[in-house]
Amino acid sequence: QVQLVESGGGLVQPGGSLRLSCTASGNIDNIAALGWYRQAPGEQRELVARIINGVIIYDADSVKGRFTISRDSAAKNTVYLQMNSLKPEDTAVYLCNVRYRGNEFWGQGTQVIVSS
Repeated sequence: QVQLVESGGGLVQPGGSLRLSCTASGNIDNIAALGWYRQAPGEQRELVARIINGVIIYDADSVKGRFTISRDSAAKNTVYLQMNSLKPEDTAVYLCNVRYRGNEFWGQGTQVIVSS
């Protein structure tokens, strides 16, 4: 079983930045796939970015050039999402996702609100 804990969400003005963190814990050794999704009110869940076997993929075109996903070099089970130049349309609950040994795990989500 994998537990995921996210942090770093909040209220920010347009143009501002936030960094989200997600730490996985449990009886795990190496996680090959970590990612971030987001879900805005009334919208479907959207895959934002992921790291699969060290390869970084930005799935949402709207975040390219503004968001950066990374993995902690020391704590391999921690993944970050650095979000710059935030826009109101980035407002959503951001959820961490891990795929480990054929199973999928989700964090509880962290709210990001971009508003003036």
